[in-house]
Amino acid sequence: MNIVAWIVLGLLAGAIAKAIYPGHQGGGILGTILLGIIGAFVGGTLGSFLTTGSLQLTATSLSIPGVAVAVLGAIIAVFLWNWFSRRTA
Repeated sequence: MNIVAWIVLGLLAGAIAKAIYPGHQGGGILGTILLGIIGAFVGGTLGSFLTTGSLQLTATSLSIPGVAVAVLGAIIAVFLWNWFSRRTA
């Protein structure tokens, strides 16, 4: 997948994850894109592990199931970001 598709998927997944996740999250548009891209990798890797049983670093595609997996991964990434940033402050 090319870089423009990754940015679009990251923005979409990050924005949906931040809208679903309760509370206020900072970071702006770049933070949203970055968490969405990280979420695409996390969701793709977890989805790959659940379907094949082996841990592979994969990413999701720009399709409806791919966006859903990326959003779930982005929610995990937002949760972890809030948890780590709260514990260090």
